[in-house]
Amino acid sequence: MYHLVFPAKYRRAVLDDQVDDVLKQVCLEIEKRYQIKFIEIGTDKDHVHFLVQSVPTYSVTKIVTMIKSLTAREIFRRCSQVKKQLWGGEFWTDGYFASTVGEHGNEEMIGKYVKNQGNEYKKLHEDRQLLLF
Repeated sequence: MYHLVFPAKYRRAVLDDQVDDVLKQVCLEIEKRYQIKFIEIGTDKDHVHFLVQSVPTYSVTKIVTMIKSLTAREIFRRCSQVKKQLWGGEFWTDGYFASTVGEHGNEEMIGKYVKNQGNEYKKLHEDRQLLLF
């Protein structure tokens, strides 16, 4: 299980209700096609927090690359105003934060940290039922 944080390019506050909805829809579609489970998705105006479970054969880099590329492509396609706000460039910054999370103890600590980190944290999705792949 991983805690991933992706900031938007230039730390711009581009995550509004429409973008949040598209982001959630795309992530749930990723779940159907790949061996990735989104346990929690939350946004703050300029970055997104994911709590993700996956199979050991997927590296953190592969998971991050997959999520970033698919979400960015669909957000630009469905929310044209975002592309204008980011001057037609990339949606995500090149960097990201990733840490492993234990199944029980650390998960609650990560949740508290995420809520206290940002000013306007909004939980988009939560599914605590872990899957066996």
